[in-house]
Amino acid sequence: MEGAASAPVGGTVLNALATGTGSSFAIDEYVSAHVSLSDDDTVTGSVAAVDDADTRLIERCVELVTAHYGDGEGGHVQTESGVPMASGLKSSSAAANATVMATLSALDALEEVSRTDAARIGVEAARDVGVTVTGAFDDASASMLGGVTVTDNETDELLHRETPDWDVLVWTPPERAYSADADVERCRKVAPVADVVADLALDGAFERAMTVNGFAFCAALGFPSDLMLDALPEAAGVSLSGTGPSFVAIGERRSLETVSERWDERPGTTLRSRTQSAGVKIDE
Repeated sequence: MEGAASAPVGGTVLNALATGTGSSFAIDEYVSAHVSLSDDDTVTGSVAAVDDADTRLIERCVELVTAHYGDGEGGHVQTESGVPMASGLKSSSAAANATVMATLSALDALEEVSRTDAARIGVEAARDVGVTVTGAFDDASASMLGGVTVTDNETDELLHRETPDWDVLVWTPPERAYSADADVERCRKVAPVADVVADLALDGAFERAMTVNGFAFCAALGFPSDLMLDALPEAAGVSLSGTGPSFVAIGERRSLETVSERWDERPGTTLRSRTQSAGVKIDE
């Protein structure tokens, strides 16, 4: 009983820490998961090329899926990521989604659950093991479904979804930041700004929304905004991604090449990609 899946990572339009409403978009870079189920009653996990990785999230995803759609099988799950962990690029949500779908595939149960509900399983697992403050349904839904989503992370409700076609530029410094360590009280102070961002996102003005979000959350989380200024006005939109430390910019390829030249001057890694509209892929 084996299954495999790949889930796209993502970038931020609206950070949900301020109000519970969030918005994310899928990027054409992936976290893959391979699940092997057995009659054992325990689940183990590993992350390729990371010896000391925290595997509680992916193990809990397998446990929840087998409890609901199988017979409580155990087994092993291994994930592999094309982006650094703890970089603000939604790798945890992507890992959870890939694991959930790989486990459903191993159980031959893909038709028994909608993709939106499958994303909710990963959110439940993230809350169970304490790796998220909000539950991150915005990140999970964008990764699972593709495109850009706006969600209520307190009720796990999908409010809006579109499938824009953007070129994407990602800059990631050597440092890492964990979302569970974010200063939630400081983030809540920018709630009035987050409400404006939510209105823009629900109206489909994602580019302006993410730029406003970026300046607000750079201030709230203590990140410098000069990365954003380097991207403007060439980028259609730019933001701190998640709780950092990565920044994401969207727009036309030629304009983003200019931004890339500026970001390349800084210590870190610059990645060129595109939005992804298909969501999780089941691997053969």
